[in-house]
Amino acid sequence: MSKRSRFLLILVVLGICFAFLWPSLSWYIRTPKEVQALALGSLEKIKDYSNIMASADVKELKQLYFSIPDGNLPEKFTWLEKVAKNNYKSIKKTVPSPMTVKSAVDSFSSEQELLSAVETRYREEILSAKNLYNNSVKLGLDLSGGMSVIVKADLDAALAQAGDSVSDPATFKADAMAQAIETLTSRIDRFGLTEPVIRQQGEDRIYIEMPGAAEMEQINSIIMGKGVLNFRLVDSAATESFSLYYSQNPASTFDASGDLINPGIIPDDCEVLGLYQKDAYGLDERIGYLVVKKEIALDGQHIKSAEISSDRTGRPQVSFQLDTEGADIFGEFTAAHVSEGLALVSDNKIKSYATIREPIPNGQVALSGFGLEEAQNIQKVLQTAWLNVPLSIESQQVVGASLGDQAINQGVNALLYGLLAVMLFMLIWYKGAGINAVVAQILNLYIMFSILSAFNLTLTLPSIAGMILTIGMAVDANVIIFERIKEELLLGKSRASAIEAGFNNAFWAIMDSNITTFIAALFLSQLGSGPIQGFAVSLAIGVVSSVFTALVVSRLMFDVGTDVFKKKSVSISWRIK
Repeated sequence: MSKRSRFLLILVVLGICFAFLWPSLSWYIRTPKEVQALALGSLEKIKDYSNIMASADVKELKQLYFSIPDGNLPEKFTWLEKVAKNNYKSIKKTVPSPMTVKSAVDSFSSEQELLSAVETRYREEILSAKNLYNNSVKLGLDLSGGMSVIVKADLDAALAQAGDSVSDPATFKADAMAQAIETLTSRIDRFGLTEPVIRQQGEDRIYIEMPGAAEMEQINSIIMGKGVLNFRLVDSAATESFSLYYSQNPASTFDASGDLINPGIIPDDCEVLGLYQKDAYGLDERIGYLVVKKEIALDGQHIKSAEISSDRTGRPQVSFQLDTEGADIFGEFTAAHVSEGLALVSDNKIKSYATIREPIPNGQVALSGFGLEEAQNIQKVLQTAWLNVPLSIESQQVVGASLGDQAINQGVNALLYGLLAVMLFMLIWYKGAGINAVVAQILNLYIMFSILSAFNLTLTLPSIAGMILTIGMAVDANVIIFERIKEELLLGKSRASAIEAGFNNAFWAIMDSNITTFIAALFLSQLGSGPIQGFAVSLAIGVVSSVFTALVVSRLMFDVGTDVFKKKSVSISWRIK
């Protein structure tokens, strides 16, 4: 490979690595601590914060509107000028110049529209930071503190409960685990906890990490709960009557627990449930109430699959298939209730409702009348809300935040001291050539962190141990090359010839040792779990990056010294001049 090819290759690799590392740099260096704290919270907390801050800002803008209407927008509201200009352009009015407080506020048709614009700015800022976090290197519980839980799913019991309706047990178990993980993720976030890490471990276990402080009993109640999905008949007359009553008595309809203060306003065989849709945060937002029958028309366990398709007009629809028993039940029910409303209920929330147009005897049901995003939400409800997999907590571990801080300091110090010791040794023992090794070591760590960031891997104490081991292994490749170059120089070869021969002769020795280490790390990552996997992954990444820096980066630096700076000798040993 020529010098130009090596140089271009290094530039490409460093550029790609910088792109990979940018989310981590932005999160840990450029994102303020207070924004980090908000972004690490649940979507519920982000929504509450955005609402509160937006209300306060709108109140301040209204005060400015009446006190100094012709004044300039304060610095904290300068972003509003761009939004106001777009508002004026959209209604084809001349954009005022300069943009005063009054003209900016008047660009909105209502106070609610202004509130929505301010809230959107807060929401996008925090969700953008959350996205940075999701794409950056994360700290494990041993570094950040928090709780880890391993949940065992009894897939055999779920399979036995499904009975003869299952044609492919392996696919059923995979789908059951996916549903359990999706449901747990939704619940943990809904209870206002910090951003969880939930992933499948092995065939039947779920690993949950919750950074920060969390109540163990609260976590257990969330995990051991059971989701319920069913279909209920909507009582249209009772719904109309309730809506009228609620509009006249909004403050005295429900008590603090959400129960009806006067149950007599609806029939005895009915109950009032909220109608929900996903908001801009991806959370359930109540948009009204429906009165539904207490009797369940169809249980969610009869749903075999759900997918999004298009109706005859091209609009999105959600189609789901029922098992044989469910098809019979649903066929009889729809035949008896044509032209009546049917509600899809999940965890006591109505996620969708539709009118029964005709009997549905074959178990193939289609819901329509909504957009693509809402169709995707309904599909997810159908696939995940019925959690019929028995779960049990196998182990729990709590790590204090102070212990995490101590672990970070110890791990970083060990990494820095090890790196400095290796660099100092290389500079003293190999003189000028040691600079090549130092540069290679720095780029080696840079590439390692970039790859960790690219794959959104978690940094733990075992991962740091793998990096420290990599430092020693990486410098070993430089030592082999330098010693081979010294041997060639002692034979009387010129600088260029000695370097060429040194790298060529050392190539396979370096590759053999690193390939065997990489294979060992690969097996550890596949057969190990938890801390062992973290160590193995960082070691495997370090092996690849150290080979690149030793054979490509170090070689280019030698060649630049020979061809660009016209050096005739090699500063590589105290015994060789």
